[in-house]
Amino acid sequence: MSHRRIPKRKAILAGAGAVGIAAAAILLPHANASQSESDSEARSAPRTMSAASAAELVSELGEKLGEAYGGAYYDAEKQQVVVNVVGSNNNVVVEVKKAGAVARSVQNSTGELKSAASTLADKATIPGTAWAVDPKSNQILVTADRTVSGERWDRLETTVKSLGTGMARIQKSAGEFKPFVEGGDAIFGGGARCSLGFNVTTQDGSPGFLTAGHCGVAAEQWSEEANGEPIGTVEAATFPGDGDFALVTYDDPATQAASEVDLGNGQTVPITQAADAAVGQAVFRMGSTTGLKDGAVTGLDATVNYPEGTVTGLIQTDVCAEPGDSGGSLFTQDGNAIGLTSGGSGDCTAGGETFFQPVTTALAAVGAQIGDGGAADGGAANGGAEADGGAAGDGGAEADGGAEADGGAQANGGAEADGGAAGDGGAQADGGAAGDGGAQADGGAAGDGGAEADGGAAGDGGAAGDGGAADDIGGDAHDGLGQTG
Repeated sequence: MSHRRIPKRKAILAGAGAVGIAAAAILLPHANASQSESDSEARSAPRTMSAASAAELVSELGEKLGEAYGGAYYDAEKQQVVVNVVGSNNNVVVEVKKAGAVARSVQNSTGELKSAASTLADKATIPGTAWAVDPKSNQILVTADRTVSGERWDRLETTVKSLGTGMARIQKSAGEFKPFVEGGDAIFGGGARCSLGFNVTTQDGSPGFLTAGHCGVAAEQWSEEANGEPIGTVEAATFPGDGDFALVTYDDPATQAASEVDLGNGQTVPITQAADAAVGQAVFRMGSTTGLKDGAVTGLDATVNYPEGTVTGLIQTDVCAEPGDSGGSLFTQDGNAIGLTSGGSGDCTAGGETFFQPVTTALAAVGAQIGDGGAADGGAANGGAEADGGAAGDGGAEADGGAEADGGAQANGGAEADGGAAGDGGAQADGGAAGDGGAQADGGAAGDGGAEADGGAAGDGGAAGDGGAADDIGGDAHDGLGQTG
């Protein structure tokens, strides 16, 4: 794998779940109504908008509505924002409608839900549990994995009931919460294998990349091959605690790491900026074990109690993942970097929950940015078109002559322990060799490690899934489209 890549054919991001461009809703005026009345009604009608625009609107309204705000989510089918409103203040409803969102009356305010989450943290921080606010039900969704039983289950159930009727609910997960070590194109360090998430530009202008924090605490230096020469050094890592992210800087300051996610078979998705997630938003994940998978955001500001410790501030999704996908890229069809794979429960056969570190939070913490900082011919950092004003290709944003933004996931996503011992950060021991399909033979006991020990030889990043060409991300992603090269 080379970091000096020749631009590849860009994947067309289309298909099921595609998000439309924001369009103004039009109301036909009544025959006897004045023009001003018609204009007022049109301005207050629900707007259709993209998921990215929805996240921005939700952030704005949350600040404006204060105690009357009960959360919000994105209705992907109608392409509208639904805002939960507490109380009977008509002015709040009018404010929501003026913003182009749908007002929905609920019982619990965001403040009350946060207070309930604090109670859970104080009384029910039990390994194998997780919780996040579910704005669709206006409750806290508490999840307990298969390890939570007996006294620990009784303690969790009692705490949830103490929150009051309608404040929280419990669901059981058949799997076990753990960091998903390994993932996309392999990076190796200290016997651990993890995923490169997104390439970034650091505060001093040097190239680097983001990965999972439980990988960053497992080893200080990372290479592209097992027992290979190091290509990067960990500058900062957080796990457990306020996130699961690490910044690794390339040892060669001349490294040109493309701002894209590698889908395999010569296809990439350009990454133009980092963006916040919105509940209901359609997202895609890339990893070496399971390839390209899609799903939706189901919760924000999630707390997960891993065996290695509690991690807060995560994104909860219904996208499946397995050991080997950790640290990989969570992104949208229009090229927004959303998250870094942390961990979860279940697998891509039975399903499960997967949690991601928000990219925006990680960037702010380490002082990095998606993009090249505007270096070369007007290429925009953090979200502008890459080119010299050139037209974007099929869903892309690459220009003729513009510098390509450094910040996308460069197919370097994941990694595999090659017989190494697990480090601090927790991971799963694995005695199986990685097959050509990226499949892992799990059979080891869970370690303390941040990485998965693997006695088998790691391939070139491991083929993801049974891997057909990923021509359309929005298409049949569940069939293992694409692979990490």
